[in-house]
Amino acid sequence: MSGVEVKPGRRVVGSDLARHDAIEKVAGRTVYAADFALPGMLHARLKRSDYAHAKLTRVDTTAAEALDGVVAVYTAADVPRNTVWVDVPGQTLEVGALKARSNVLADGVVRYHGEPIALVAAESDDAALAALDAIEVDYEPLPVVDDAERALDPEAPQIHESGNLLAHWELEEGDAEAGIASAAAVVEDEYRTQFIDHAYLEPEAGVSWRDTDGVITIRAATQVVEHFRDVARILDLPDNKVRLITPYVGGGFGGKEDMTVEPYLGIVVALTGRPARMVWSRQESLQARQNRHAVRMRYRTGADADGRLVAMDVDILSDGGAYALLSALVLLYSTTCAAGPYRCPNVRIRARTVYTNHTPCSAMRGFGGMQVALGYEGQMDRLAAELGVDPLELRRRNFVERGDTLPIGQPLETTVELPALIEAVTERLEPPPEPSAPRRAVGRGFACNLQPYGRCVWLNDWSSAWIGFELDGTLVIRIAVPDIGGGQASSLIQIASEVLGVAPERITIHIGDSALNPLTGTTTATRQLYMSGNAVLKAARDLREQLAGVAAELLEVEPEQVEFGAEGVSVAGGERSLEFRELLAACASVDVSWHVHATYRAPKGVPWQADESWRGRVFPDFTYGCHAADVEVDLDSGQTRVLRYVAGHDVGQTINPQSVEGQIEGGVAMGLGYALSERLVFDEAQNLTGSFAQYLIPTAVEVPEIDTVVLESGEGMGPFNARGIGEPPIGPPAPAVAAAIRDAIGARLTELPFTPERVAAAVRAREEDADAEG
Repeated sequence: MSGVEVKPGRRVVGSDLARHDAIEKVAGRTVYAADFALPGMLHARLKRSDYAHAKLTRVDTTAAEALDGVVAVYTAADVPRNTVWVDVPGQTLEVGALKARSNVLADGVVRYHGEPIALVAAESDDAALAALDAIEVDYEPLPVVDDAERALDPEAPQIHESGNLLAHWELEEGDAEAGIASAAAVVEDEYRTQFIDHAYLEPEAGVSWRDTDGVITIRAATQVVEHFRDVARILDLPDNKVRLITPYVGGGFGGKEDMTVEPYLGIVVALTGRPARMVWSRQESLQARQNRHAVRMRYRTGADADGRLVAMDVDILSDGGAYALLSALVLLYSTTCAAGPYRCPNVRIRARTVYTNHTPCSAMRGFGGMQVALGYEGQMDRLAAELGVDPLELRRRNFVERGDTLPIGQPLETTVELPALIEAVTERLEPPPEPSAPRRAVGRGFACNLQPYGRCVWLNDWSSAWIGFELDGTLVIRIAVPDIGGGQASSLIQIASEVLGVAPERITIHIGDSALNPLTGTTTATRQLYMSGNAVLKAARDLREQLAGVAAELLEVEPEQVEFGAEGVSVAGGERSLEFRELLAACASVDVSWHVHATYRAPKGVPWQADESWRGRVFPDFTYGCHAADVEVDLDSGQTRVLRYVAGHDVGQTINPQSVEGQIEGGVAMGLGYALSERLVFDEAQNLTGSFAQYLIPTAVEVPEIDTVVLESGEGMGPFNARGIGEPPIGPPAPAVAAAIRDAIGARLTELPFTPERVAAAVRAREEDADAEG
């Protein structure tokens, strides 16, 4: 990666500190959700639907309940409140499009293959599995809707009484039709993306128990500690009677943003009074957990003779699957990002998401911003070819700048360093290599993107943190942030260390507990460094200010002359000093607290209006990126190999360069899988993908060494002006690979993934056309 140096006057922010949990993870001692067990616990399993759409005419649990070791079998009638409304923590406005209903257990109709029908609690996992086989279910099959276009047909079967249109967003800036008509060059194409899985290492898992005070405690792998409220509603309990603890999570990527095991663990404890454990198999996870939306995009893009964009007309249709979950919000992100990081005076966007009988879709890394990158970047490359302009030069002419307004009406208040990113990325590139053999071709492609970080401003987002000293001078942070493997907790330690001077190894952080730590909101939307980082920064600064006042009196200087160090405070120059334990004793004597609770509130934008006039600020800010890929294509088999990859992003300010590099490399690797191999396969809405032998994640053999380029503009909205980097790197890989394949074979693919079969077919079609012309 680029040489990121600690800025003058900084202690640890910007330095390559090892994460505080690194040794435990490398040594294999980290305890994940599935590693917990309790005496006398029950094993919970779910009976899932064999059909994608059917009425349940009979669910007979008698035989299952009679089996040795089976304690209970529950159906929808046993759940206190079986209907679940998606809770968006912090939302105070009635944003109708964001309200989503689903069921804990099927309500008499199953709407997707794998939908839970019954919940088994047994003394052993073997007994629970036997009970699943003994449950008798009679189905009356219903017509299946397995195509988003067909779902909009008025004659199509209706998945829900409300109809198949789940949500829609529409906007128009200027006159798109007039702009297209006036354009010197117009390109039009359709782009399609596939359903994919999060494929994290840790499957869905958790344990639960009832404390002596009647509180139901659930320890589960989740990205949202605030799900304790959802479980309380399901159990018809007060919120304070459910506690959710999140241990370190073995990957989330959005797949643990919606509830998975939490409600079922709560039900077993509430109805049996005994501890419970639930762990999903990989097959179960692949079959029935929410996916990334498959999206069809149609773009018409026009430019003038100088290559400046004059119009975009975009139609987006996404497949939301059988239940709404977060589809409307994901679609909002797609709408917001649909024009890319480009200035265009005339833009029309129509975006819709529909119900089908596919597995429900919801959050996944990139959250609607990465699908449209395939579309807007494909259009830029096509326009460049049409106009005979270098693709990077065409982008330079059209990049948005600070002060511009996106088509949604959001002004850009921070710098856009995309021209500098292009220069930095191209400087890293060597000439493309020669093909390794006959009938092989090498190509190079580029792609740029913008990705919001932080949640939609309508949701009144906030995050809280508690920081306090122990009397021996060590420091404690309490914050309910779920750490899902991205170093969320370690970055907070680094921020506190920077402000208060305490060495990172003398700081302990307690995370992920709804009962004991201040709530922070979701580890989603690239928001935790931004939100919780700012909360910790605020708390640390407030605490420093409190202690500096006492220290100044003892040292007989002004508060601003007090310096904080690893062991205590001192006067500039070091001629007088106090150890922390001395300072804390003095604070106690004058009644000054040595701990602080602080809340950071995100900026707000134009409030949601009942007429859906949502133009204005939608997100706090954006992160920008530019990537380059070199690929080699076997012209006979269609096999595509990525030879070299350079990924550049402006991160505002690095908190930990290793973590930044890891986020970029991980995002690129996941994006390459999205581009070349990963897909969930359905046949009439039956999910046929049951293992990683069928779901092809790129391995170390397929992923090249990724060269990361990090720019620091110092203009982000996070702590020390950092920008979010968790999601942005996953956007450019697919369009960059598409452009590289186009450069290699002379044909651009527009449907993901670019499998060998699709690439080979494109090569054959190109060669047949060439033969016909010859």
